[in-house]
Amino acid sequence: MKALFRYFDGYRRQLVLGPLFKLTEAVLELFVPLLMANIIDVGIKNGNVKYVVTHGLFMLGLGAVGLACALTCQYFAAVCAQGFGRSLRKDLFRHVFSLSQAEYGSVGTNSLITRLTSDVNQVQTGVNMFIRLAIRAPFLTVGSIVMAFTINWKIALVFLLSTPLIVFVLYRVMSRSLPEYTRIQRQQDVISRLAGENLEGARVIRAFSKQDSEIEQFQQAGDTLSDITIRVGKLSAALNPITSVIANLAIVAIVWFGGLFAQDGGIEQGQIIAMVNYMTQTLLALIVLANIIVILTKALASAKRVSEVLAQESSMPEPRQSAAEKPGAPRIEFESVRFAYPDAGEDAVEGVSFSIQPGQTLGIIGGTGCGKTTLVRLLTRDYDVTGGAVRVDGTDVREYTSRRLHAKIGLVPQAAQLFSGTVRSNLQLGAENAPDSALWKALEVAQGSDFVRGKPDGLDTPVEEGGKNLSGGQKQRLTIARALAKQPDILVLDDSASALDYATDAALRRALRAQTENMTVVMISQRASTIKNADRILVLDDGRQCGFGTHEALLESCGVYREICRSQGIVTEEVGA
Repeated sequence: MKALFRYFDGYRRQLVLGPLFKLTEAVLELFVPLLMANIIDVGIKNGNVKYVVTHGLFMLGLGAVGLACALTCQYFAAVCAQGFGRSLRKDLFRHVFSLSQAEYGSVGTNSLITRLTSDVNQVQTGVNMFIRLAIRAPFLTVGSIVMAFTINWKIALVFLLSTPLIVFVLYRVMSRSLPEYTRIQRQQDVISRLAGENLEGARVIRAFSKQDSEIEQFQQAGDTLSDITIRVGKLSAALNPITSVIANLAIVAIVWFGGLFAQDGGIEQGQIIAMVNYMTQTLLALIVLANIIVILTKALASAKRVSEVLAQESSMPEPRQSAAEKPGAPRIEFESVRFAYPDAGEDAVEGVSFSIQPGQTLGIIGGTGCGKTTLVRLLTRDYDVTGGAVRVDGTDVREYTSRRLHAKIGLVPQAAQLFSGTVRSNLQLGAENAPDSALWKALEVAQGSDFVRGKPDGLDTPVEEGGKNLSGGQKQRLTIARALAKQPDILVLDDSASALDYATDAALRRALRAQTENMTVVMISQRASTIKNADRILVLDDGRQCGFGTHEALLESCGVYREICRSQGIVTEEVGA
């Protein structure tokens, strides 16, 4: 929790004043039983109506002041807790995006969602309850016992017997229930993961008729969470009856001994009632204290989970300022690149060396799992190379700031990802101030202008979450247009035309060649027809570079490329024989 104290900056005044106002309310509350005792023992006993009225009004005044203090504390607590939670959530979200893919994957998307939402809310609730009750409850407990001793120390000994018993019960219940709250948080991660996977893959699950098994798995996870929660609930449910029995027995003892002492004139009737009220205050304060401890324990467990993410440093630090680019250098250069994914047993790519000049088109082709997308991830620095170097404009990608590197690259990933909003907001994702004319030009190159113009709202056409109201081809064309709208130096198309028909694919390639001018285009595809007209073609086989050159040269020199073309009908059996 210490690591999170900096998020109180700007709210330290509320953090200090809130408990002080609550403490003032508690002090006033301690005087109420004494005033009631005086009203009974002096006013009612002697028939002094004026005394009863004036002291009654004074009690109302104390209540009003206490209410004002409580409301002020509530306000300060709300402002501080909400501000703390907002700052923490914002910083955590920003920090997540500073992590590399390796750290991002080690925590897990669904766990990060739980920490950004549920865990931050738990910490926020802990801050709120700490300001409101963490000082009030212990003060009332101790204050009630002290006030009881000022009335009659012999009867007050009942407090010294009953209070430790109540504390012991609280300790036993909490010591068994608190570890379960950590298990609850972990199980919520599991449920969040299952829910995310199943909702994201709902079509696949239905296609394979696996609804029943997935529902059963989710039900089992829910049952586990339910069992833990019920077990904790049973322990907590035992708390109030046991403590109430102890407190009621203590009240019986107070009334019993109070009656005996009253016969000898050692205590007044009103004072007995005051002692009963102090015992009730002690019980309630201890129960509130127990609930606070539970809330704070849950908050501390959540704070630890949040702190773990905040303490996680990226394994790929970036410089404060990008290094200078080298004029005349290749736009993209891979030099003896080798890379292995974290915890992988072997290299994903090895011995990859090539360069491509500004304005040229590079095609990358190879079998499934041969490392095509891995090269893109190294270019965009989602991962750092294990060996060798990747350079853009003569500068190692590790010497660029993340913002500068990604400003130079327009990426169209394999899976078309759109965001809820409009066509315009999606196209302006990388170019906030791009005018409509630039957006329409990008759409024309991406072969998407026709279907957007066919919509009644044009660029203002709504886009649902993930682009669910669009077809696969429409989503791909919009993602290509989005990358083009930012006018990058490098356009990377990672098998991003797989949902396009051959005619649209061909039109897209012609438009890219005619209208991208000095832009370097990297096209990854399973189709040889898509990349055969590229200036250079890189052929991969099981993570190794087995060919680099033009289509005609590779047909003559690269058996893997020749076999790919033959299998797709690009060439006949006799070519290259």
